[in-house]
Amino acid sequence: MCARAPVDRFRRKQMFQLFKSDLAAADTATMSLPRHPRPGQCRASGFTLIEVLITVALIAILLATALPSYRSYVRRSLRTEVQAYMMSVTGRQQQFLVDTRAYATTLSSVDVPLPDRITGAYTLTLEVKAGPPPEFVLKAVPTPDQAYDVCGTMSINQAGAKTAGKADCW
Repeated sequence: MCARAPVDRFRRKQMFQLFKSDLAAADTATMSLPRHPRPGQCRASGFTLIEVLITVALIAILLATALPSYRSYVRRSLRTEVQAYMMSVTGRQQQFLVDTRAYATTLSSVDVPLPDRITGAYTLTLEVKAGPPPEFVLKAVPTPDQAYDVCGTMSINQAGAKTAGKADCW
């Protein structure tokens, strides 16, 4: 960091005359400009406030457009993952019905491992009715992390009928 001393008008004119006479006396073939500023002068370094503000504004604009897209993509991938899980549970329930003549009453007895990502995004419930004919409904209710998903609560029953908050979610 260098500090500039105040230079009056006469001193400035005197320095310019001296610099001009040095240039006139120098050999123009070997003359090169000085690389460093003269003593008492400072070269500015770093970023200006305007440059930093423009950079921050650009980053904010990029985040404002990219972040909602990314969150939507994550919600869709979690929805697809829970739908695949629900389909595999439905298939296992059909096998369970053939083997035991009744549907499994809990998800743990179906023996389909629940992915870790689904537990944070959806709450799964299995409702079984034993009466003739046996029936079940598997529901996936979004947790607050997944609450902005357009499909809302999704369900599937023993006949494969799928329902959701929006028609084209399945």
